Amino acid sequence: MVEVILNFWISFLAGLFAPLGAVCVLPLYPGFLAFLASKDEGEGSVVKFGWIITAGVIVSMFVIGFIFSYLLGASLTNAIGIISPIAFSVLLILSLFLIFGFDLGGLIPKYNVKMLESPVLTSFIFGLFFGAIVLPCNPASLAVLFAVSVSTMSFFVNLINFILFGIGMAFPLLVLAYISSEKSGRVIGYLSEHKRGVNLVAGLIMFFVALYYLVFVFRVWELFI
Repeated sequence: MVEVILNFWISFLAGLFAPLGAVCVLPLYPGFLAFLASKDEGEGSVVKFGWIITAGVIVSMFVIGFIFSYLLGASLTNAIGIISPIAFSVLLILSLFLIFGFDLGGLIPKYNVKMLESPVLTSFIFGLFFGAIVLPCNPASLAVLFAVSVSTMSFFVNLINFILFGIGMAFPLLVLAYISSEKSGRVIGYLSEHKRGVNLVAGLIMFFVALYYLVFVFRVWELFI
């Protein structure tokens, strides 16, 4: 039970780190919301579109989580003991990249969002594909989610992990939707200025999480005895 709760928290925090560590994309978000609001011109439009994008993020992670959890349970049951240690070993390596300041996002191509005629539909689609926009700038968060998900065979636990990851991803966006554009600019400016510190803290957390699973859960050190 303790391990399940830990998985849930790690999934949420990994999702939270996804946009906070993706300073190449996060500064575009307030301007995107303001543009949508100018098209809609209704009172509280920014907050409304913030919630629509949030719904899109959570729906996308639910669908991905459902597919991933189903495939994991159907195809990888016998291989889970091998795949899980490998996933956390990859996570350990990625955490060292963050700790020592290696730019992971530079290795993956970026994506652009095109506007549609309907601001509401554009918001929802933006939310659906938010992971494809953010994760290339910050793929380490996806590595955390994958590593945590392959550590358990429970369909529902894995599905909840993905949903919590989506909630974590959407949370900073929702906060930015509720505060003024001036405060949003200050928040994003702070994150951009302290990107190295954010990545360092996230890298250290990832490092100790991966180390905990490799040593105490999967006991990989026994392989060398």
